[in-house]
Amino acid sequence: MTFPTLETPRLQLVEVKLEHGPALFHILSNEDVTRFYGMNPLREQSDALNIIASFKQTYDTQQGIRWGIMIRDSGTFIGTLGLNHLSLYSKKAEIGFELDPAHWRHGYAAEAIQAVFEYAFETLELHRMGAVTFLENEASIQLLTRLGFEEEGVLRGYLFQGGTSHDGRIFSLLRSDHQAIMQQHQEEKPV
Repeated sequence: MTFPTLETPRLQLVEVKLEHGPALFHILSNEDVTRFYGMNPLREQSDALNIIASFKQTYDTQQGIRWGIMIRDSGTFIGTLGLNHLSLYSKKAEIGFELDPAHWRHGYAAEAIQAVFEYAFETLELHRMGAVTFLENEASIQLLTRLGFEEEGVLRGYLFQGGTSHDGRIFSLLRSDHQAIMQQHQEEKPV
């Protein structure tokens, strides 16, 4: 089973490999990144390697796909993005992502997510994409809303981090919603 590499104008989404371990550790050891990630910051390089191994196992068992986000021009690894809780049978998954703060607010997350949407909805023929955020994660909430996700409600005590349960805000985007958004963008483009 060949890992699906995806490309956008500025990014390449690739399989996360051991060589990406130092960059992944740098990102996931940053408290600004993990504050709303559902895990504590990494403390050991080996933790990043264990996460990479779990990405591979999740892919091999068809329970999820996690891509490394690379800037095409420089080859810089800036984060990961993935389909979590993937169910090909039920045609659904949840999206999750993190970026190095040095690359926040450049549109990279939205660009990468759009590529994953195309793959998930067209190639995998998923019907539903979910997302769960911490209630306080305004940046992710704004991004999800901009991408067409609809808020469905609050899951009480759904996220566990720092020894405490936290409420999570759940969002969804259906394949038909995404297709309507893409159609609207096509119609708005100047000829």
